[in-house]
Amino acid sequence: MKKYFKLLRVEQWVKNLFVFVPLFFSGNIKNIDLLSKSIFAFIIFSLAASVVYILNDYNDIEADRKHPEKRRRPLASGAVSKSQAIGIFIGLIAADIALVFFAQVYFQENLWKFATIIGSYFVMNLAYTFRLKHVPIIDISIIALGFVLRVLAGGYITGISISQWAILLTFVLALVLAIGKRRGELINAQVSGKTRKALDGYNVQFADIALSISVTLAIVCYLMFTLSPEVQARFHQRVFYTVIFVVFAFLRYLQQTLVYNRTESPTKIVYRDRYIQATLVLWVAAFLIQIYFKK
Repeated sequence: MKKYFKLLRVEQWVKNLFVFVPLFFSGNIKNIDLLSKSIFAFIIFSLAASVVYILNDYNDIEADRKHPEKRRRPLASGAVSKSQAIGIFIGLIAADIALVFFAQVYFQENLWKFATIIGSYFVMNLAYTFRLKHVPIIDISIIALGFVLRVLAGGYITGISISQWAILLTFVLALVLAIGKRRGELINAQVSGKTRKALDGYNVQFADIALSISVTLAIVCYLMFTLSPEVQARFHQRVFYTVIFVVFAFLRYLQQTLVYNRTESPTKIVYRDRYIQATLVLWVAAFLIQIYFKK
């Protein structure tokens, strides 16, 4: 069973928590109806993401077998056969389509915008898998757009409008994650002497500069989000002080990446770093306080 979880990359489903962003920032986290819709969006997006991961791994079998870490992936290692992967791939697509239709009936709403987002995500990642992941800048931009689509999906399925600052924040935050991952790959390539086509057009110096710019933009976007009139009206003005947690989390991530040269993907750093985890917990707690104790 573990090999199938690895094939689906279940640990990467944490990225799909971005569908809860509209619900969380709107202060409707206690609304059971909206919460159930967001959970549906999370499940549907997670299955769609797994479809993309299987397609990507299937397409990269030979290249992954030459990579020191990716050769352990289920398809590259042979733990899961090609026919099994194809069967799971088709099954997930069928399940996703069925869930979208079920959501339409269950929630008794026209969710064509939500369905369009799911379809756009899949088509965009098809282009990424077969061509665009080898085009510098475009590759990381597509990854970032994938996170924006997650947030839009959460907004469309719940009917919650999304702040422009929240959308921009999502994009630049995802850029931080994508650039950080590329930087780690570049460091590993320097050590092993093996590189791959996806790294063409990048070097460590460029990654460091791009990472610093993206982190700065993310902090500015979050600051502007907390100062926007709709957020100030929805929450208490004290929401501005949550910027402290955001700045600390980014500084800690930059320290792990630039000082200690951690080459893991950003999601793995978040999974392992207790400081970042504690900061995230405090940030969530601070925001919940703004929601439940406005006065």
